[in-house]
Amino acid sequence: MSNRMFQSVIHQTKEAIERTVGIVDENLSVIACSDLGRVGEVSPLDGEAFTATELFVQDGYTYMPFGARPHCEYLLFVEGEDEPAARYAALLAISLSSIKQFHDEKFDRGNFVKNVILDNILPGDIYLKARELRFNNDVSRVVLLIRVLSRPEISAFDVVQNLFPDKAKDFVININESDIALVKEVRPGTDPKDLEKLARSIVDTLGSEFYTQAIVGIGTTVEGIKDLAGSFKEAQVALEVGKVFDNERPIIRYDHLGVARLIYQLPTTLCEMFLREVFKRGSIESLDQETLFTIQKFFENNLNVSETSRKLFVHRNTLVYRLEKIKRLTGLDLREFDDAIVFKVALMVKKYLSANPTKY
Repeated sequence: MSNRMFQSVIHQTKEAIERTVGIVDENLSVIACSDLGRVGEVSPLDGEAFTATELFVQDGYTYMPFGARPHCEYLLFVEGEDEPAARYAALLAISLSSIKQFHDEKFDRGNFVKNVILDNILPGDIYLKARELRFNNDVSRVVLLIRVLSRPEISAFDVVQNLFPDKAKDFVININESDIALVKEVRPGTDPKDLEKLARSIVDTLGSEFYTQAIVGIGTTVEGIKDLAGSFKEAQVALEVGKVFDNERPIIRYDHLGVARLIYQLPTTLCEMFLREVFKRGSIESLDQETLFTIQKFFENNLNVSETSRKLFVHRNTLVYRLEKIKRLTGLDLREFDDAIVFKVALMVKKYLSANPTKY
């Protein structure tokens, strides 16, 4: 907030209010005053004054806090301890708070980036606003969406903000009570694995030092400010799809979602129709847990019978028998690549429907 703007408002009140009026910042410095000779002097108040939440009087002056909560950023003071001084202080604090909020929204880069990723600004206005704020548009950026799964005793937002203190390049944005967006400037051609390492460091810091469980969705790297909204949406999709198909992984990259992303975008009626067509002979529910576990290991070992039997600690013939049983029940031979693909997708569709999606 510009001190000159505060001083301009205070100066205009000089004739209307025949009293000394001024503003003190958190460093206890008088940053604006109707008596210009007092600008820059140190206030006799102590730091405890900035914990105040309502009007108070001291040493012949009435003070009114204003600014961010829970701790105020500024104290407005008006000469006198009488009722008019209290009214002047209350009215001026309201006016100055509104002016400060308008100034922050207009000139704060973080607020600008938040409006961009949330699609709260018209596309045609983005470049105009970026030029007004002298915002560097010719760099690569990526959005990481951090979702806090447990209620921490500390502010996860403050932790992440401390991890990325360079506010000229990186923007930490509070989306809601559980989601924090990190808009990170990266070098062109940055390896996506480096972004995973970055996300892992955030999760590890929150978990090991602050006992806060979190997951991170990573969008794709984009050029220019205009495409940041797309990267943010990708990070959101990564978290939602990961919650359904891979809820054990704390780091989910959008470009690694593969078939899961396509399934997530399908209407449930189409998914149910697909399952009925695939399992014409028998329902997927006819397969017991042991059989489903065998199928999972068979897929994990790239349809290799020998390797799968070794990992399951069963004889090769036992595994072949189980695969034949699956073929009899479903009509799909998992040793055939095409049948294996259909079965794998069917399992994912089943998992998607079990998550109770609301899309139709």
